[in-house]
Amino acid sequence: MQHPKRYLVTAALPYSNGPVHIGHLAGCYLPADIYVRYLRAQKRDVKFIGGSDEHGVPITIRAMKEGITPQQVVDRYHAIIKESMEQMQISFDIYSRTSNKVHHETAAAFFTELYNKGLFEVKETEQYFDEKANTFLADRYITGTCPVCENANAYGDQCEKCGSSLSPEQLINPRSALSDAVPVKKATKHWYFPLQDYEPWLKEWIIDGHKEWKNNVYGQCKSWLDTGLQSRAMTRDSNWGIKVPLADAEGKVLYVWFDAPIGYISATKELTADWADYWCKEDTKLVHFIGKDNIVFHCIIFPAMLKAHGGFVLPDNVPANEFLNIEGEKVSTSRNWAVWVNEYLQDFAGCEDVLRYVLCANAPETKDNDFTWKDFQDRNNSELVSIFGNFVNRTWVLMHKLCGGKVPKWHADIVDDVDRTLIEDISNTAEKVKGLLEEFKFRDALFEVIDLSR
Repeated sequence: MQHPKRYLVTAALPYSNGPVHIGHLAGCYLPADIYVRYLRAQKRDVKFIGGSDEHGVPITIRAMKEGITPQQVVDRYHAIIKESMEQMQISFDIYSRTSNKVHHETAAAFFTELYNKGLFEVKETEQYFDEKANTFLADRYITGTCPVCENANAYGDQCEKCGSSLSPEQLINPRSALSDAVPVKKATKHWYFPLQDYEPWLKEWIIDGHKEWKNNVYGQCKSWLDTGLQSRAMTRDSNWGIKVPLADAEGKVLYVWFDAPIGYISATKELTADWADYWCKEDTKLVHFIGKDNIVFHCIIFPAMLKAHGGFVLPDNVPANEFLNIEGEKVSTSRNWAVWVNEYLQDFAGCEDVLRYVLCANAPETKDNDFTWKDFQDRNNSELVSIFGNFVNRTWVLMHKLCGGKVPKWHADIVDDVDRTLIEDISNTAEKVKGLLEEFKFRDALFEVIDLSR
């Protein structure tokens, strides 16, 4: 099997408006780390890129609620998230942040390149405005009822309950998240990226060219493309974020889903002077690990941006996971219904590998799965300790007892059928595990190891 010359693996940038929870780990960070560790063990050239997304509207909302500045918010939570990742042994080659100077320069230059090519549509439209707060409302500042699942707390860009991507106009009974006032429409100018112009290419690239993608990813992409793409605003009215690099764009910043994926590029620039080898050479395999709520951004919007810019490799695969629920209920940060990673690390000191094991064994790879503390306990005691731990312990105890703590020499003259069967089982399991890891089936790969240990 011919392998790519190099790999570039990214994991979704978490908003630095709060700590990460175990759903984030199970969704993208743990599977990405497992994949990267496998590639490193195979002596392949790989760079693992991560970082904090520090320009999202949730950050400014958190700042207003706490009466502090957005910079204070991102400084606090970037540190917490970075420490959590390190303690959970998520082995990034770099964990950066989008407030860094190199990212501002990279994102602004990317926008300027598309602008100079004449690719943006400039539109003056009526957008929601909060008269009480005297400010335009970004999509995330608007809440209302989702027209798809009737969730009363959907955002103006997405419903976090059903995963539907929305626009503020689609919400039923929209209200301002700042003041709870009913917003009004007011004229404003923005720069739109014409996604519809890239629809034929996206259909060929995804529908015809990537049938191997996971069913949830491929299906969601096909649904978007079948419905038809429309121009999407790539700027917002705000004073927090990357300033739009145009003279007539006072008070405008780049849309967070324009600047955030470019964070993968800027972080690679920080990491190595050879960053262009990983982003611009066709013998690179680019893999994005994300949760299912980010599929449209990583599979449609960002690839279209890269195609429009030119000179960059495109994602080879985007193995998105589904959601991990807690005790039968969807994670809710507003209700504090989550298992926060930083709190777990305090309460279960030294048990990082236990959580890694349980989250991999129960990974939501094909459907939403449920985390329960009873299952956590059972998997630790019945599988990790009783099966795998016992297997490792027996091996080491007997080796120390019978061979002085050293791996014994191979004596072909005394090998019997039992030995040959065992060695063949180990070899076959290793090949199965390799194949499953190449296909992003981490849960099945883990079960193969457990089955061998029984």
